[in-house]
Amino acid sequence: MHHGRAVLKVVFCGLPAGRTCFRELWFSGNSEAEACEGRVPPLEHGVRLFDTMTREMRELQPADGKVFGFYCCGPTVYGPAHIGNFRTFVLNDVFRRVMEVSGLRTRHVRNITDVDDKTIRDSQAAGMSLSEFTRKWTERFHRDCEALNCLKPHIEPSAVEHIPEQIEMIEALVEKGHAYSSDDGSVYFRIASFPEYGKLARLDQQELELGRTQDRRANADEYEKDSVSDFVLWKARRPEDGENYWESPWGQGRPGWHLECSAMSFKYLGESFDLHSGGEDLKFPHHENEIAQSRCACGGHFARAWFHPRFLMVDGEKMSKSLNNLHTLEDIERDPGATAMEVRYVLISAHYRKQLNFTFDGLHAAREALGKLTRSEALLAQAAGREDEKPPSYRELCRLESLGVFAPALAALNEDLNTAEGLGQLFKGLRVAAVEGDPLVNWLGFHAVLAALGLQLPEPEVPEAPSEVVALAEKRQQARIEKDWAGADAFRDELNKLGWSVKDGQNGYELKPL
Repeated sequence: MHHGRAVLKVVFCGLPAGRTCFRELWFSGNSEAEACEGRVPPLEHGVRLFDTMTREMRELQPADGKVFGFYCCGPTVYGPAHIGNFRTFVLNDVFRRVMEVSGLRTRHVRNITDVDDKTIRDSQAAGMSLSEFTRKWTERFHRDCEALNCLKPHIEPSAVEHIPEQIEMIEALVEKGHAYSSDDGSVYFRIASFPEYGKLARLDQQELELGRTQDRRANADEYEKDSVSDFVLWKARRPEDGENYWESPWGQGRPGWHLECSAMSFKYLGESFDLHSGGEDLKFPHHENEIAQSRCACGGHFARAWFHPRFLMVDGEKMSKSLNNLHTLEDIERDPGATAMEVRYVLISAHYRKQLNFTFDGLHAAREALGKLTRSEALLAQAAGREDEKPPSYRELCRLESLGVFAPALAALNEDLNTAEGLGQLFKGLRVAAVEGDPLVNWLGFHAVLAALGLQLPEPEVPEAPSEVVALAEKRQQARIEKDWAGADAFRDELNKLGWSVKDGQNGYELKPL
């Protein structure tokens, strides 16, 4: 899973005597992932984002002055991710890209949840081992991410691979008085031991007090949003778990769902890191529980800022199984001509702090917009003298000093990841590029904004040449073979009058509409 392992430093947290909890920093070896290595200039305006914790705009810079570390809660791999899930993952990808195109290095960690109530239940229903079942859906998730042009995270740890780290964290919480074991061998976090519990989700104080005084416990991985309860850290083995259990100081069982992200974020980012993200449905209980676990086990600030994209709706209704509108990427691509890039365009077309209503009319509009961008790119390339060249690599686009007329588009993305305004400024730049700025700088700036948005343009549609045009081109080709250069030039002029250009190559010629 990880390539090019590089352990940079070891950090110890307060665990029981004789035990250590450490973090190792990894790099993926992916050239795109490491694209911005070596350039960390101060940003003119900085990247600012609305912090869910403080409810304020925050300027984002790496605390260590070098690499911006952020953690995104990844998928639970018990089925295909739907487009509502992918709104969060795509917006996280845009966030990372904007940081990198703006000149910052990032360390992006996104986990895979491959053990919880749902994965165990559904793997057994499918008659498959847990590892075989979750591998199948992890691979599907990766294929969908690739189709949507999401960069691979630098680190993608799984819950099963990090059970020893989770057990160590539980031991630290028990020793410090923040957790306790029950008669059946389960271990629970005592929310009364952490006075700041509920701060992220703005939980009602009366409900918090009720939960702290009535010894309420939640043993399920997910529970009702209005249930403020001591939550499970280690779940004692039960018959319905089958062979899915691990040994621990409290007996056989497995970690609770909330614990994995705390253990893995600590291992790869430390006790304090720059930003934590996930869908708005994770604020409570999942992220609230992460904060409590991490702060109590290892100290530090945990996440310095929080990023929560809003829900996706479909045709004006909430996504749900009962409405049969949990569309997957595969479902949407069954629509004639629909592509994953059109889905990505729709998912970023609204500001992340606003609900987005997905419709197939919107998907068709995205197709038209991408077609317009493709045609405009051809004009920009022609003006820059780059019509026969491929766009610069992602690495090169992260090193630009100027974006020309497209600088306002990146500035909009830098200001609270305003993708709607960024797209608007992108099209505005196209309207003025013909008369303003250096053509080469504009062409590069256009591609830098596309890179920040993660948009890949479709191949331009080239209409088939009419038979009379092909006949003229053949006559010209024959004239060239016979070295009748004057005749060949005359045929070229006739082709131009009919609205076609001809380009010669080693293997013949190519006709293009003017």
